Amino acid sequence: MKPINASLKKWLQANENFQSDYAKLKADILNDPYIRNFLVKHNFLSDEMIEKNLNTLHEYHSQSKNCADCSSLAACKNILKGYYPVLEATDQTIHLAYVKCNQLTMAEQTRQQRELIKSLYVPEDILQATYDDIDPDVKHRGQAISEIARFIDELEVGLPEKGIYFSGPFGVGKTFMLGALANKLKEYNRSTMLVYMPEFVQEIRSSIQDQSINKKIALFKKVDVLMLDDIGAEPLSPWFRDEVLGSILQYRMMHKLPVFFTSNYTMDQLEQQLAISNRGQVETLKAGRIMERIRQVSTEVQMTGKNRRYE
Repeated sequence: MKPINASLKKWLQANENFQSDYAKLKADILNDPYIRNFLVKHNFLSDEMIEKNLNTLHEYHSQSKNCADCSSLAACKNILKGYYPVLEATDQTIHLAYVKCNQLTMAEQTRQQRELIKSLYVPEDILQATYDDIDPDVKHRGQAISEIARFIDELEVGLPEKGIYFSGPFGVGKTFMLGALANKLKEYNRSTMLVYMPEFVQEIRSSIQDQSINKKIALFKKVDVLMLDDIGAEPLSPWFRDEVLGSILQYRMMHKLPVFFTSNYTMDQLEQQLAISNRGQVETLKAGRIMERIRQVSTEVQMTGKNRRYE
């Protein structure tokens, strides 16, 4: 009898622990704010149905929603990496649907860009720049920093209509500003394309042969934030200026999508530069049209200071 009593006591204790653990787990699940809101919204769900579908609710409870608990796509904790769960209910049951998360969407967009554009032609140190790395040099960079901060603040309510046109001499940090901002925009799940303008011209020319030109131009038109580094560095052909750059800027102007630029020229100086084609032709009217679009999608900010490339 003693062994039986001991076994029975052990079973009762284990069962009591199970009941206690189950009650605690159930309380944790039902106290999840997402689940509470779901049950309030679907108040037709009975206690019996909730109990019956507790495993589904637990699966939902244990995962990250909208990337809140995942620092990166690689660190995704969810059952389906790159997807977050959404609760759905019918009269009969509660079930989960899985939706692609922002981090996976951004990763796919980046992969698509890299497959289509062979290289973005931007130095690695620029691609690694962060917002916190920007030197708070108020004397030479005060307006630039203020305009970037304004742009980021406006992201809280939506994508601003205008970017920034950074003008100034070599080495003052114009391109660095773009790299830092591009990385900051990842936090807002905004797609960004940063390209070196002279190489961008070559990329488009070469794409005529492989018939990918329309896809590439569409990508530059539709990316959330387009950044063109060193515009005016070399004369443009009338075809590229009017049919490629003009088309991209026109689309972005009409759809209120911002463009960022860097240049050694002010806007007024760039207009004179764009008027002279690579064949030496002077086309003031057409250059004026391009500049009108540039002014519609960006605000000019001049930067000064020492040449930081030789520090």
